[in-house]
Amino acid sequence: MSIPFLNKKVALSGLLLLAVIFPLVSSNAYMIRILILTFIWTIVVYGLNLLAGYTGYLSLAHAGFFALGAYTLAVLTVTYGISYWVAFVLTLIFTALVGTLIGMIALRTKEHFFAIYTLCVGYIIYLIIYNWDSVTGGVRGFLGIPTPGAIGPLEFNSQISNYYLVLFFLVLTIVVMYNIVHSLQGRSFIAIRNSEELAKTIGISTTSNKLLAFILSTVFAGLAGSLFASFTRFIGPEISNITMTFDFLVYLLIGGIGTLSGPVIGTFIIVWISQELQFLQDYRMLVFGPILVLLIIFDPRGISGFVIDWNLKRKSKKQSQSNEIHREQKVEEG
Repeated sequence: MSIPFLNKKVALSGLLLLAVIFPLVSSNAYMIRILILTFIWTIVVYGLNLLAGYTGYLSLAHAGFFALGAYTLAVLTVTYGISYWVAFVLTLIFTALVGTLIGMIALRTKEHFFAIYTLCVGYIIYLIIYNWDSVTGGVRGFLGIPTPGAIGPLEFNSQISNYYLVLFFLVLTIVVMYNIVHSLQGRSFIAIRNSEELAKTIGISTTSNKLLAFILSTVFAGLAGSLFASFTRFIGPEISNITMTFDFLVYLLIGGIGTLSGPVIGTFIIVWISQELQFLQDYRMLVFGPILVLLIIFDPRGISGFVIDWNLKRKSKKQSQSNEIHREQKVEEG
């Protein structure tokens, strides 16, 4: 077991421990609420990262899928009276089915055509939510969404219990993402991202792999939407607005697209900065826009990618210096 691996493991354990004990040592209810929302956004960004970062297909419909998960849970629990956890599972299944149908059509396109198509899909979802008043509540929104049902002795009626529930699903998302990325399936996704034609020549079924990545991506968005609906207990059509998708994209690009830590880093940093600069909320893109442009120009892989590349360069430099010293010692001995 190498020392770098140990350091990484200790750092991750420390961050998880900090997240677990934070509500126990802090009485700031507002900060706990912001952290819950940050955890939920991070789950969405992980879904976006699986598709855009590891497969190379940028979806601009993720706010739509997020809203689809939220509204499906709301309709099933409030309108039809289905128990929360049954509705929760049905929501994920429904989101996956919708993702399958849309993905089968969308993935016939490539590059910017795929992005444009998904942008249109996201806007159509927004229009359906906004105008289907009898089902979604339209512009008035959807009220009275229940909190998550109890699991045995565990109840989720308080903000702190919701905090731990959402944290659990975030950790589960990260674990699932880690296992996907480091599996043969993940390597297939990366091969498609690097060169779809080359992936075909080595026997990878690009169509089925792209569709699988798209479905998983939408399920993550639907999962986050379900958690959001049960936490806020009120949802409106604005959660499906395209501006939400661009927020998710900003989190991913600044944190580091195509990296496992990027979604966490980007989401936490931008949400924290947004909280500190609330007086500039209407002009936030004037702040983040130039930062994003500079980041894309000078380091397209974001903060996490920059750190990874810097470590690789440092290790390479040390290795070359070690090799040079070794050669000099051989010359002296000869």
